[in-house]
Amino acid sequence: MNNLRAANLIVKMLEHEGVEYIFGVPGEENIDLMDALLDSKIEFIVTRHETGAAFMAGTYGRLTGKPGVCLATLGPGATNLLTGVANANMDQSPIVALTGQAGLERQHKESHQYYDLIALYRPVTKWNAALKTDKIISEVVRKAFQVAADEKPGATHIDIPEDIAGLEAKDQDPLYQVEHAFTDAEDSVIEKAKDEITKADHPLILAGNGVTREEATPQLRSLIDKYAIPVTHTFMGKGAIPWTSELSLLTTGIGGKDYITCGFEQADLIITIGFDMAEYSPKDWNPTGDKKILHIDTTDPETDSHYPVTLSVVGDIGSNLEKITKALPEKREISPWVPKLRENILNEVKEYEDDQGFPIKPQRIISDIRSVMGEQDIVISDVGAHKMWLARMYHCYEPNTMLISNGLASMGVALPAAIGAKLVKPDRKVVAVCGDGSFQMTGAELETAVRLKLPMVVLLWRDDGYGLIEWHQMKAFDRASHISFDNPDFVKLAESYGAKGYRIEKTEELKPVLQEALDIDGPALIDCPVDYGENLKLTEKLGDIIC
Repeated sequence: MNNLRAANLIVKMLEHEGVEYIFGVPGEENIDLMDALLDSKIEFIVTRHETGAAFMAGTYGRLTGKPGVCLATLGPGATNLLTGVANANMDQSPIVALTGQAGLERQHKESHQYYDLIALYRPVTKWNAALKTDKIISEVVRKAFQVAADEKPGATHIDIPEDIAGLEAKDQDPLYQVEHAFTDAEDSVIEKAKDEITKADHPLILAGNGVTREEATPQLRSLIDKYAIPVTHTFMGKGAIPWTSELSLLTTGIGGKDYITCGFEQADLIITIGFDMAEYSPKDWNPTGDKKILHIDTTDPETDSHYPVTLSVVGDIGSNLEKITKALPEKREISPWVPKLRENILNEVKEYEDDQGFPIKPQRIISDIRSVMGEQDIVISDVGAHKMWLARMYHCYEPNTMLISNGLASMGVALPAAIGAKLVKPDRKVVAVCGDGSFQMTGAELETAVRLKLPMVVLLWRDDGYGLIEWHQMKAFDRASHISFDNPDFVKLAESYGAKGYRIEKTEELKPVLQEALDIDGPALIDCPVDYGENLKLTEKLGDIIC
């Protein structure tokens, strides 16, 4: 075999894994790898911060099912990357993180910018390893991609010491990729699942992230078409069935009481499908722990006193749903409580469709967004008060058309995620909805979007403060504490990066401005004042719900 630099060998293995993009920030300790990428078909996308790079990679992984790749140097580069890696891992998005590292000759002592990154990354990854010899490159890269993509997917990490990357190494053959196949549940388990469903008078399906991740949407829709079981979605399960379906009870997941609370109270069997506990604590929807639960997923359930599983159907979600559907009898009558509950949920948006108040109420903003976006277009929510409104009221036709990070739920995710989404789905409209607090955390990535010439929109809900924290403070103490800040001129800021900037000054301007912004050739930012006085009004309204 021929000799080549270890860095070139790493790149060769990444190419074999089908890597299209690496998102990151170069540094001194990864210069060999950066040089090797010049001769590669892999496109390196320079980001303005390492956290943004990991958010982009995580979104790539979520939308493709293939691990996204991000890169940072050692020390502060690696610690900056860590938040985005942890976010992907908790959202169960496949991602491979590459970090530069100090040379082996100085890792045994106190040394400039050196931290033990294997120890640092271990709690937020499924697996990680350091390349302490060039002889294991093919094995480590293959395992990193295999483990990241295996169900349940998440983050892996490879630490690359600078002296190893610059070594002359013997060429290695890439290892074969192994297709992971889930087994189906045994026929006896399917029969028991059928019995649990048919014995229930009021079954309710809770569809989670795994339905989308495992592409089990068609099988879920076939099941409810045959047996008329209503479905509610977690924030990350939105779109598992279209919101227009008479069996859709839209979204659950907001803390405290909501309309869907009545649905959980009515149900005598909760069928969780692809549900991850990080999405929505069972304590919030089964507070007394007395609901029977049929667990359908790729793995056994987590142990939780509020998640008392009667039966667990483990394996390929789509295949097992197909078998259960076949076993069930026909049942097209819909429980009478379902349409009434659905009507109450949908009336919230209808009530504000023509509201002219300014600043604009969240309900009206969401109505305008939904009216300009197609069924396959993608809205991405950052973390903040707007996330709660969007999760509840932006209704989806298809999965992965409203991306919400609800595991780690890190602020700043939306703009970088929109960049990743637009690269993966260039033919779809993409809107990142940010608060003014969350936007400022990764707003420099607007330059990345401009440089890449990506047509996408940042819709910024401006209230000059941390609105979600104020919401919680007011509920708990009836006063706010240290949540206000000043903002720049966001239109001028966008224009300084080379993006198009808009400012909404009347409620009726929002929809036409959104339409115009979505049709331009590059990134646009819309500064939209929001009336978060609606937050506490919603709290009071939900508190008055009587089931």
